[in-house]
Amino acid sequence: MINRWKRLLVAGCAVALLAFAYETTSSPGIMTGAARAYLNSLSPELRARTSFPMDPEERTNWHFVPLDRKGVALREMTSAQKHLAEALLSAGLSQQGIIKAHTIMSLDQVLKDMEKGTGPERDPEKYYVSIFGEPSESGTWGYRFEGHHISLNFTIVNGHIASSPSFFGDNPALVKEGPRAGLRALMREEDLGRALVKSLDDSQRSIAIVEKTAPKDIITFDSRKAALNGQPSGLPFSKMNAKQKEAMTALISEYANNFPPQIADFRLDQYRKNQASLFFAWAGGVEPGQPHYYRVQTPAFLIEYDDTQNNANHIHSVWRDFNGDFGMDLLAMHYQASHQK
Repeated sequence: MINRWKRLLVAGCAVALLAFAYETTSSPGIMTGAARAYLNSLSPELRARTSFPMDPEERTNWHFVPLDRKGVALREMTSAQKHLAEALLSAGLSQQGIIKAHTIMSLDQVLKDMEKGTGPERDPEKYYVSIFGEPSESGTWGYRFEGHHISLNFTIVNGHIASSPSFFGDNPALVKEGPRAGLRALMREEDLGRALVKSLDDSQRSIAIVEKTAPKDIITFDSRKAALNGQPSGLPFSKMNAKQKEAMTALISEYANNFPPQIADFRLDQYRKNQASLFFAWAGGVEPGQPHYYRVQTPAFLIEYDDTQNNANHIHSVWRDFNGDFGMDLLAMHYQASHQK
């Protein structure tokens, strides 16, 4: 009996240690291991095409429209290489984020079926992987996973991660016909934003709604540096009641929780620290099916969301850091410290 209890105790400790190890595994370590495995699987020709120097020229050249890109596309890879590329994608996302990414990628097949060859090239495997620098847990490097309606940019500097710009879009936002009718890849981004604006009273709404007509796209589009003209506009966080502040937290959390805990926690900490200077702005209609746009702006970060194209059935959404896009703030601190040494 004593030996049995000892075995149970040892087993319990092993499970506890395993759980602890899993919970505290660092994202930079996972990213580094996944990037190395992906690189090691490639032929010399593909490895050369997926690898770039750690400079801003190509790293900041990001897009989310259906264009050809530099890097190596999933459709060029063997089955094993695709699995390792998918593992690298997974290293930078949470389960929620992975589900969104794969759903968005699958919508290119929906568009292909809808357009019957009349639109641009649609391919659920036309998504490219690019590695910048040499993957290392303690070094300086980055990677990008990008294609139609997805652009995920990660920079790792001495174990710290920068994760913006991070772009998710979908078209159609609501699949209206066929075997996948009813599918909404970015449902909560739309519903939580609308729930917040509709919770406002007339006085609050008159401040929050900055334009009657929504812009045709997110304002920052694919600019290499996030910037908006003029002073922040919209409803200040301080003018919201308790339930509206909870709704704002739910909206911010939806964007943050697309990423692993280390990144999500940093983003939520940014939100908490910048609430005194946060503004929520809306443009366009507030009812489903009406073209609309919203943004959440703080001195540290910007969220933009737009649903105007294709009869308001085509979403673009992005999280940007004003000083930290592409890890520029981390790199600046790193280079300053190195120069002082």
